[in-house]
Amino acid sequence: MDQRTRRGRSGDPRLDLAVLNAPVLVVNPGSTSLKLSVVRGDESTEVESLETAPPDVMAVAHRVVHGGDRFRDPVVVDDEIEAALRGLVELAPIHNAAAVEAIGTARRLFPGLPHVAVFDTAFHATIPAEAATYALPERFRALGIRRYGFHGLSVQWAAERVPVARLVVCHLGGGCSVTAVREGRSVETSMGFTPLEGVPMATRSGSVDPGALLYLLRHGLEVAELEHALENESGLLGLGGHGSVRELEASDAPEASLALDVFTYRVAGAIAAMAAALDGLDAIVFTAGVGENSAGVREQVCARLRFLGVALDAEANRNATPDADVQALGSAVRVAVIRAREDVVAARAARALL
Repeated sequence: MDQRTRRGRSGDPRLDLAVLNAPVLVVNPGSTSLKLSVVRGDESTEVESLETAPPDVMAVAHRVVHGGDRFRDPVVVDDEIEAALRGLVELAPIHNAAAVEAIGTARRLFPGLPHVAVFDTAFHATIPAEAATYALPERFRALGIRRYGFHGLSVQWAAERVPVARLVVCHLGGGCSVTAVREGRSVETSMGFTPLEGVPMATRSGSVDPGALLYLLRHGLEVAELEHALENESGLLGLGGHGSVRELEASDAPEASLALDVFTYRVAGAIAAMAAALDGLDAIVFTAGVGENSAGVREQVCARLRFLGVALDAEANRNATPDADVQALGSAVRVAVIRAREDVVAARAARALL
């Protein structure tokens, strides 16, 4: 830990305030992007690179998707922690591999700064056993096979922005998940042991009958080939020939229409399931790249939820710029489009730990 951080914990309130207001460099590797930003004490954000971060940065916060059984709370990264994170790559190969690589690079570039790993799985630690437990033999469950849930930083931010009792957050981007939040706490989510479970995504399959996967393995498909197909060749890409919702919406091809229909059908079904977990529904949030930018996806999803009293204002939905409400007058459910701010939540966590 560098001298600036040590001074900030000395008991001098002026120095403590300086530390709280100092910028944090946030490294956020997603499934389709690597986002680098500097978050200041007022939660303003500047897009940066590892090489051009301002000299007054007090720490580097790293979003790590999967913390496994061991990691829930934020942790300062040292050589032992970095090695432990490397051992978790197989649980979320697209995300954790990128996170570990970024951690190694950032630690070399900023050896004098504390590096803090912040875990997406942490927010979902409140999911009750009935939702987290798979109906598997105990010898499998003893290996840590359970529902973990992901996109926790994004869901936490959305829950703060829309503080209702019964909230469903749809994080729809390259990866997609749907989460039930009761009074600010996660109680159910669509992703599970890995980020493969749940609704279809850009290139990931989402939930598939495990019997179908066993069938493929029995008929000669290698494990590595199956994993690559599920992670990189499925989802919207596998159905419509493109992983981008924007490209699919611009296409007249029937397979593009099918891809969007399957996607919105599954997302709506997941929202309905989350409403059951919440004993009702007060609000829905759409966030991340697709959730924030595709009026068509929001329209199709909400049209499938009319039985829950969801009604969109068509013009507000078409013209929505986050943060915005897009429900129609008289809708029983609030519908909000919220800009994802995972970087702010990660920076807060780093400051709190240090």
